[in-house]
Amino acid sequence: MEITKDITIEDLIEKKPAAIDYLKEKGIRCIRCGEPIWGTLEEAAEEKGFSAEDIDGFVSDLNSMSDDKKQQYEQKINPDKMD
Repeated sequence: MEITKDITIEDLIEKKPAAIDYLKEKGIRCIRCGEPIWGTLEEAAEEKGFSAEDIDGFVSDLNSMSDDKKQQYEQKINPDKMD
């Protein structure tokens, strides 16, 4: 699945859970009380003052995240689940 700036936060974290840590490092909160924040990636980034170029960079970074990072993150939050 290709990530775009129009992806909802809910869909983003469902498809790429490692995005939670990535966005947190950028100062973008995407989870509150265990529930995803509503809106799109673009809207969340704009609320934090990021430019269109920054958002394009986030999209590029998120699309280039490997499945290994996703698996590492999932194992980190659920260590009992092993492949």
